[in-house]
Amino acid sequence: MKKGLIALIIVAVIGLIAYSSIKGFYNKAITMNENVSKSWGNVQTSYQRRNDLIGNLVKTVQGAADFERTTLTAVIEARAKASSVTIDPANITPEQLAAFNQAQGGLSSSLSRLLVTVERYPDLKSNQNFLKLQDELTSTENTIQTARVRYNEAIEPYNNHIKTFPNNLFAGWFGFSGKPYFDSEPGAEKPVDVNFDFK
Repeated sequence: MKKGLIALIIVAVIGLIAYSSIKGFYNKAITMNENVSKSWGNVQTSYQRRNDLIGNLVKTVQGAADFERTTLTAVIEARAKASSVTIDPANITPEQLAAFNQAQGGLSSSLSRLLVTVERYPDLKSNQNFLKLQDELTSTENTIQTARVRYNEAIEPYNNHIKTFPNNLFAGWFGFSGKPYFDSEPGAEKPVDVNFDFK
């Protein structure tokens, strides 16, 4: 009778410890996952801000007589492509993140070519609306860089939490998986140069 009671107490204590460990893992993983989702939302918001500014910039440039249509069309198409790539942060994969990064990189390249072309148009270079949009784009590029860094910073503790033993066992049970870091393409560490000096 006494041995049975001791065994029951030991099983109960082990069960309580296991429950507490699993509960602690799960709740922490959920909190960290939500932080990753929030950080990704800030990345998307920053890119959407840039997308909106580029739309306004395109409208301003379209008003210039005889502006090079191929350059303008390239920006419009790259903007549409970048807008079409969406990611669910709960199920983000390295391939999705690479596609997103590639689309945004294509838009950056097209925008860069557009802004270089503008130098040949004195009316545009002195257009106050155009100059204001350039300043806002510069600020937005900095915001994008900050948002990407913070996204990576949110992923690191989450990945560490679910990949270390014994948490990696619990992660499999609850469907938690590692998330990819936001890696830049070669040369993408430099933001789009939109700060022109027309003197």
